[in-house]
Parts: sequence; structure tokens; C-alpha cells
Amino acid sequence: MAQLSDDCFAFGGPMRTVDETVALIAARLPAVEGCETVPLDTADGRVLAQDLTAPFPLPPFTNSAVDGYALAGADLPGDGDTTYTVAERLQAGMASERRLAGGETVRIFTGAPMPAGADTVFMQEDVRVAADGRVIFPAGLKRGANVRPAGEDVATGTVVLSAGQILRPQDVAMAAALGFTEIGVRRRVRVAVFSTGNEIVGPGAPRGPAQLFDSNRFMLGAMLRRLGCAVTDLGILADDRERIAGVLRDAAAGHDLILTSGGVSTGEADHVKASVESVGTLVFWRVAIKPGRPVAMGVIDGTAFIGLPGNPVAGFVTFARIARPAIHALAGASTPALVATPLRAAFSYRKKAGRREYVRVTIRRADDGAAEAVKFPREGAGLLSSLVETDGLAELREDCLGVAPGDTVDFLPYASLL
Repeated sequence: MAQLSDDCFAFGGPMRTVDETVALIAARLPAVEGCETVPLDTADGRVLAQDLTAPFPLPPFTNSAVDGYALAGADLPGDGDTTYTVAERLQAGMASERRLAGGETVRIFTGAPMPAGADTVFMQEDVRVAADGRVIFPAGLKRGANVRPAGEDVATGTVVLSAGQILRPQDVAMAAALGFTEIGVRRRVRVAVFSTGNEIVGPGAPRGPAQLFDSNRFMLGAMLRRLGCAVTDLGILADDRERIAGVLRDAAAGHDLILTSGGVSTGEADHVKASVESVGTLVFWRVAIKPGRPVAMGVIDGTAFIGLPGNPVAGFVTFARIARPAIHALAGASTPALVATPLRAAFSYRKKAGRREYVRVTIRRADDGAAEAVKFPREGAGLLSSLVETDGLAELREDCLGVAPGDTVDFLPYASLL
């Protein structure tokens, strides 16, 4: 488990931008210790521990790229049609033991190794078969056509997957193509999650007239699992500072991160803030983000603590933009770059300079065929429906003062944030 200093998140000065906050997280959060070897079929989503190098080329042998007829380039037709004898037939998985002679060709299928002496393949659609079984090739084909050389895809010794990358299905396919049956990955980041408040109860429990069902804990748990974390759900803690402090201290002993939502503002009923300060160090990150504030980070017995806002939309946005990079840093992973898609805005919006704002939008096709972003009709950081019924977020950077219909906005689909 990474042991953090009490002041690793400390900073002075004015409110930080989102980019500054993410950069500081990457610089100051060390990766957790520990690796393991897992079967290849369970490696998707894990963080690669070491570079993966190709032990042999891909493809490992020169083969045909099409169904057709193989022949030597030196024996290609000259100015007109030329007739050849079919010496043998090669399907994928078969290898020839003979060398082609002049005037000979081999019936070959996609993926079959090229026979000795052959370096060119005619597509079967371009060949005529005579009544006696011989084949007629037209002139004009270039030497080397329709052939996949050995190592065309990957050369021996190439680093095909780099340490720190989050493995995807295509990465697993590459490892399998190179014959690996297991792969070394970083251990999962262990995260403890809990909710606090006498006003919330778990789904399925009796709910009083002034109570709500807890949703944030389930949302955060799901987002953490999508990032490959091992999640410990500590449930709902009542508004009891000593009880919360005890749970925080115990959770710090066996986890790399403690994540909560709500209770970290400056109000007298914000029991999480007081509890964290009693057992560790809490540093408020004044992040210029909306929806979002307050976002808090701290250290409890060497374990990172992140406190997100209690409103679900604010919790979702700050998890995606602040907590997600922190988890990638702890996992030893490179945070995938967020590349926004430019879209035409179909809404008006005003904002303050110096703050990054995220507007919930739906994508639709306009009458002129262009894709455009439509703002969710209601405001409010507590509207879960605004996350369910939209496609992603329009990211309005710090220097933006507003949006008018027809302007271009940066669109981040929810899939890119999870």
C-alpha cells in the first residue's frame, strides 16, 4: 500500500483549474506496490505491469492475403495472357514441401504459407480456368501483390504493449497472437466507500418521511469497479463523528483510497470533515469546477482520502475529472487522454470566466444533417434524471463566457469518462 505524507496534497495560492489539479495528482500520488500474474482471459481492464515484447514476428511466416494462385514474380505474364500448370493446392494450416518451377502455380487460400519460390498471388477473380485444369493469368500484376510478409504486423523484439497501459480487448488479442497464456499486471487498487447521514437509508430498507434512498454509494462503487478497483462497501454511517473517525482509521489500514460523497464542506453538520481532521490531515482543494465544489483530499495514516460533493451530478462530474485520474495514478496507469468531439450547440448558456463548467447534453441530428448538442432542460446538481437522459457533457473551458446556438462546444460522451 502506498504510504503518503500528510502534506502530499498541500498547496497554497488561488483556486486551481481542473488541469492543474489533475497534473498535481499525477505528480504526487505514487502507484501502489504489488503485481500479480493473471490468465490472459481475465486480463481485460487490468494495468500492465511490464512491457510486453514480441518473441517472434507477426505473421510468423509469409502468407497469402487472398484466395487465388501463387507464383514466382520472375515468372509473371509479359505482354499478354499466359497459361500455367497448377502444381498443388494449399489451404490455411498447410505448408508446401516443394519449390515452384517455371510455368507452375499453386492454388492457395488466404492465410496459407507461400510455397518456396513464390512471391506473388493472383486473386481468383482475375484468373480463368481452362478445360484441362490449367489456369490463365492476365498481364499487369505487380510482383509481390496480395502477399503478407513475415513480420508485416509486428517485428521480433517490438514492444507491443507498454507498462502502465490499461489492457483492452484488442491488447488481449495481441498477447494471445504472440502465444502468451498469462500476463503480469499491477494489483487492483483497494478502495473503501461509504455514505454518511441520518437522512439516507439503503435501498430496500424502511424509509422515513424525511429520508432518501442512498444512490451515491452505488454510483461510486460502479464507477470504481469499471476502473478495475477492488471495492469495499462500508455502508451508511450515521452522523456520529467518533463512529466515522473510527471507521476511517480502520479503513486506512487495509485500503489505498477512502472515497466518500458529502459531508466535507464547512458547515457545522459536515461530520466527515471533522472526522477526517481528527484522525488525519484534510486539505481542501479549491477546484474551479461546476458542478463540483467542494472537493476535498487528504491523508489518513498514509492512505489517500477523497471527499466528493453530495449532490449526485456533482459527485459524478468530480469523480470523472478528479477522482478518476487519482485512481489511475494509484494503479500505476497512464490516464487516457480525454479527446473531446466538437459539436454544434443547440442551446444558450452563460458562465463565469476562470471556471470549467460541464453541461449535460443530448446529441441529435439536425435538419441539415449535422450533429448538435441539446442541453438538458433543467438545472440542478441533484437531478439524477439529467445523467440518465443525456449522452454526455459539454465541456466549457475557463476562458469561455457563454454559448449561443450555432457555437462549437467540446463534447465528452459518458463512455469516455468511465
